[in-house]
Amino acid sequence: MIQSYDSANKNQPLIATDRAGQLLEQPAIDRIWALLDEVPDPEVPVVSVVDLGIVRDLSWEGEQLVVTLTPTYSGCPATEFIEDAIRDALHGAGIGNLRLQQRLAPAWTTDWITEAGREKLRQYGIAPPVGSASKRTLLGEEPDVACPQCGSHDTVQVSEFGSTACKALYRCNSCLEPFDYFKCI
Repeated sequence: MIQSYDSANKNQPLIATDRAGQLLEQPAIDRIWALLDEVPDPEVPVVSVVDLGIVRDLSWEGEQLVVTLTPTYSGCPATEFIEDAIRDALHGAGIGNLRLQQRLAPAWTTDWITEAGREKLRQYGIAPPVGSASKRTLLGEEPDVACPQCGSHDTVQVSEFGSTACKALYRCNSCLEPFDYFKCI
């Protein structure tokens, strides 16, 4: 019997397979969620694809694992990398019979970023989205963005676009540090 191990607990097998690579038992969905919570976003590697809310659903259809994903936006250049990373993580855990499918409706929103993900962004130096993706955001109301370095709210937007299209570049007037703000979408 071949065993694949859970990265969080090296002593307990995630799943077991026979010599032909067939699953002897399907891992529980919560174990798969935990595995995918270790797959980093390629653009902001301190947050996982689960933290960002990109992984929408996991289900077993017979012996096939179906992973439903919603990209952050339809033109995101990281979408293929994310799908490959998820596929690689699942294959590495011994799950070879899987299907990745995209669900575009409802569209991804920054509201789906977990609280843990928001804190990881802040600690990394990126201000997490403020509020929710409401109509006010679409009408151009400026958010009250706190500096992730010093916590000051005395900040100003320098550019509508930061290191990626989903971020804006801000500067703190207190500590004078520039930082990215993950825009509400």
